[in-house]
Amino acid sequence: MIGGGLAGMSCAVALAEAGIRVRLFEKKPHLGGRATSYTLPDGSEVDNCQHLTLGCCTNLADFFRRVGADKKIRTYDRMYLMDRDGARGTMKSGIFPPPFHMAGSMVLFGALSISDKRSIGKALMAIARAGGSPAGIEGITMLDWLRGMKQTPDAIARFWRVVLVSALDEELEFAEARYGIDVFWKTFLANREGSLIGLPSVPLAELYEGCGAAITRQGGEVKTRAGVREIRLQDDRFLGAVFEDGTEIGADACVAAVPYEALPAMLPKSMAEQGAPLSGLRNLKTSPITSVHLWYDRPVMDRPYLALIDYTTQWIFNKTQLYEPLRTDGDGTRCSDESGGQYLQIVISASYDLVPRARQEIIDLCCKELADILPTTRTAKLVRSTVIKEVKATFSPAPGVDKWRPAQESGIRNLYFAGDFTRTGWPSTMEGAVRSGYLAAEAMLASFGRPRKFLQPDLPLEGFSKRWAERARRN
Repeated sequence: MIGGGLAGMSCAVALAEAGIRVRLFEKKPHLGGRATSYTLPDGSEVDNCQHLTLGCCTNLADFFRRVGADKKIRTYDRMYLMDRDGARGTMKSGIFPPPFHMAGSMVLFGALSISDKRSIGKALMAIARAGGSPAGIEGITMLDWLRGMKQTPDAIARFWRVVLVSALDEELEFAEARYGIDVFWKTFLANREGSLIGLPSVPLAELYEGCGAAITRQGGEVKTRAGVREIRLQDDRFLGAVFEDGTEIGADACVAAVPYEALPAMLPKSMAEQGAPLSGLRNLKTSPITSVHLWYDRPVMDRPYLALIDYTTQWIFNKTQLYEPLRTDGDGTRCSDESGGQYLQIVISASYDLVPRARQEIIDLCCKELADILPTTRTAKLVRSTVIKEVKATFSPAPGVDKWRPAQESGIRNLYFAGDFTRTGWPSTMEGAVRSGYLAAEAMLASFGRPRKFLQPDLPLEGFSKRWAERARRN
């Protein structure tokens, strides 16, 4: 197994559970890939970017359970929003059956006009009545679809964009409509648990501590600081891997779970030629995510997170509160310990405009916006701060991108690919990465004559959404 991100870890754990002796090699000093954390020179532990999971991410949840990380996830049943005029909203599930379970929150949300809400309701109903697959969405952008559905400008900017830019790490004018519609179908319409928000209560690197144990328990091995320079093939079959220090090992099979831009350099050039398995990778484009980390000398925010409307800042995460150890009282009430200062993390997806800007300029911009949203920050002292730019955070889910994504089977005997860039049916997300790992594990085991299923089904359809989806399939 080459690569210790979510794709590689999930594949390795699945194979180990199936009785395969796994050796996992990771170039960096820690597991997690793009979804990890590291220590700053001052001793602060920071995530490279805040990652969250949703109730609809069934395979990610399954992986967390396998490695014991589910005990380190806090679950929330609502989404907090605030706009530039101070209008606050809370999106949460109500008493009605899907897809109407969030209608009450929508009606009460003051950041949207009646006209906005009417147009949004029309589009959501079109998605639900079509069972998540409205006609005519292939090959067009999400913005094109929304305009075709007569969405108001404010509905697009203050509702659809708020959710989708963060979910897809892409602007609506560049993202394929099918992916955007799928987000709303699986998260907000199909099942009332789809929108549950899960946030790690520990730095991301700690989230994966059980992964190594799950592999070694089955006689496997995890080795970090072990970069692979070349994957060797012979007679159209996997032969071995050459490491950066020149050493070479052989194995019965290999899963390459490395970033897609690094994969072609490890393999013969013929693998990336026209019509070859990796030929489409050159057509994938990347999208950046910028995270801003701010440490204040006192509490400035009382909620665990907040999504913003009409700001450059998209999400604020109260890391101090998220990291507080939880106590369970006798009545089951959870209490959080108090702390002196407060650590906030700001996340800005599809942050193209911020990539060339100086870090201090980005910090100043975010602090100015926080002063508007969280007035306490005006008098609090900013103790320290840092900015992390993930310039190639994800691949862009542009229209037609799926034709460029390779399958998990490489076409080379005993060589498989894993990574969110492979064909998973999902965009570039943690869920997509785990799905790719499970699919690669299934493909390998099938070739060994030991078929086994790891891929988890989506949440079951509920309420009217179930009825309409069944009718749509019949038609």
